[in-house]
Amino acid sequence: MQRVLIGGGTGLIGKRLSVMLKAKGYEVRHLSRRANPSAEFPAFKWDPNAGTMDEAALENVDYVINLAGAGIADKAWTKKRKQVIIDSRVKSNALLFNKIKASGRKVKTFLAASAIGYYGDRGNEELTESSSAGTSGFLAESCVAWESAFSPISSISERHVIVRIGIVLSTKGGALEKMLIPFNFGMGNYFGDGQMYTSWIHIDDVCRIFIAGIQNENMSGIYNGTAPEPVTGKALIYAIKEAKGSSALVMPAPIFALKIGLGERVEMLTGSARVIPKRTLESGFKFEYENLVGALKDVIENGK
Repeated sequence: MQRVLIGGGTGLIGKRLSVMLKAKGYEVRHLSRRANPSAEFPAFKWDPNAGTMDEAALENVDYVINLAGAGIADKAWTKKRKQVIIDSRVKSNALLFNKIKASGRKVKTFLAASAIGYYGDRGNEELTESSSAGTSGFLAESCVAWESAFSPISSISERHVIVRIGIVLSTKGGALEKMLIPFNFGMGNYFGDGQMYTSWIHIDDVCRIFIAGIQNENMSGIYNGTAPEPVTGKALIYAIKEAKGSSALVMPAPIFALKIGLGERVEMLTGSARVIPKRTLESGFKFEYENLVGALKDVIENGK
């Protein structure tokens, strides 16, 4: 049985990915702030800030997946919080690199999450894996720092796969969970003029990209974790309305009000990234959910 170690395994993607990997016959372990050897997915203690990790976690591990990182949207972007966001990603990758290197053996594949925030606010421009990084905004800044931590990975793994993840469709967390709340009160809100592009992906498809990264030995490097057809923010809200069979009134949320409530974090809602998964498709990966309404119906009706 092949073994997979996941940093950030208790997060939104990590939980679903763990279940899907187990169903395919993999043994899955987690890295966590607290050890829990009796859990369904045994957890080994690590502390990226302190640079410590139970080295037993790496015993006979074939694949390492790092999804760890402080929540981007959880708190105001103070100078201190921005550093926490960057450090949580950079330091976790550095810790895994150091411990794998110290073990004296390579893993078959090191896989990690990045985000489409890497591209910044680019309007209607089509963005692929070869597109340049954004030149302004904290999302691009943090993703560039995040990905810089991957540079030494090739020396401790036979392959490395980095997935730049878009808006993950799930009712159990993330952006969609929050977008659904106004619908409970008979309304749906898009931001500004609603023409900013949203690059989305079904929770199962993003997990399947990571699984493909394990199983497809030809995959290496950067891949966009987004569905092939990004949509505008306005179109996304109308798709949610259709998927729910709702009669909600759809209205714009004024940008100035968002700025008052969110401050600099408004960048997350008003930025436009029209991301195309060019290399992902070229690798032979087949999306199960290319249609937005169908993807929304699946996660809403099945509680994914």
